[in-house]
Amino acid sequence: MFKKLTGKNPREYEYAARHIMDNTDEKLFAELVEKDSFLFDFIKQNVAQRLEKATNDNNWHSLLAFLKYYSPSYEEFIASTLAKYADEDLTDKMLELLENGSESEKTYAAKFFSYVQDPLAIESLKKNLYTENEYLNINCAVTLSNMFEDSSYNEAIEKLKSSDDFEKLAAVKFLTAYGKKEALPYIVDAMKNSALAENIAGEIPYLISIFDVLDNNFEEGLLVINYIVNGLGEILALSQVFDFELFDVFEYVEKKCEDSRVAVVLLNAIEKFEILTENDEYLFDEDKNTKNEIFDIKKLLLNIDRNFLLSKVNLELREDSFFVYTALDFATDLIAIRELLKSNNQTLILKTAEVLKSLGNLDDTAKTVALLKINDDNIKSIIRAL
Repeated sequence: MFKKLTGKNPREYEYAARHIMDNTDEKLFAELVEKDSFLFDFIKQNVAQRLEKATNDNNWHSLLAFLKYYSPSYEEFIASTLAKYADEDLTDKMLELLENGSESEKTYAAKFFSYVQDPLAIESLKKNLYTENEYLNINCAVTLSNMFEDSSYNEAIEKLKSSDDFEKLAAVKFLTAYGKKEALPYIVDAMKNSALAENIAGEIPYLISIFDVLDNNFEEGLLVINYIVNGLGEILALSQVFDFELFDVFEYVEKKCEDSRVAVVLLNAIEKFEILTENDEYLFDEDKNTKNEIFDIKKLLLNIDRNFLLSKVNLELREDSFFVYTALDFATDLIAIRELLKSNNQTLILKTAEVLKSLGNLDDTAKTVALLKINDDNIKSIIRAL
């Protein structure tokens, strides 16, 4: 029956779709969900359409039994169909599931209320905004946005000021799902002051395209790109290069490579994509389209004059530059590098000392200059040990 439902023969898949709905075949639906990751997206879309077509006034109740098995592939079909048949009793049942159901049931219920916008759901939606289940969190955020419930938005903006980086990231994910672009400046500020900057940067393009970020504030757009480059392969999935439109982004910014900030970001990207393509561990599990895109981006980047980019690096060796840490990775001018030992930023002083060590130029004089501005005992110990 599973093969019939997912196959190409209309007679067979129409029969299987009617069977699963008319007979409330939980086992078959559970199997569909279990094999989610093994099915191509177009097959899952076909199945959802076939099930929707087979649903009618007499069998739609079967969907209530399927709520125990969550899949993002079928939630739109299930939630929208239930909304179509919604009455007071069904809405009360979905409110109960949103409050006390399993995670799967809550996730479907949150999606249901994006269609049936009952104010009684608001408190339960807010309770489920920051769980460990991202699908549930996103559905709650989207539904609250659809209901124009702004208090949760304002609370998330406040969470961006938290000293807890994980709380900041959770707030960013909520704001991205909520979809209010006015949150961008607050998110960027949080990114600048977070140890999870790469994670935050990877969320931003789902709220607003990188091109729009660049148009809004070119420097901040470059900073988002730089953090995304840093995170690719370790923190951010390589397949996200499509979501981020990275090929087009690099093609756009390379035209401005006379800007030292752009030069540093492009140098960082060149190095990253060389690493990604020279180590099998990064591309081994990726599909053909992702691999091709990674190699296409690398080819684009390697056509840029690296020596020209390197000639711009010194301009970013300044304490007040957002790109100084990246610039240090490519700097070779020892005099310019050593000047950063006089900075007021202890983390930057440590990074500078490490770079000088790698270049064989961290002598006792450099260490003495560095330690003059350091009051953090851990950083002092690291510099002394270099």
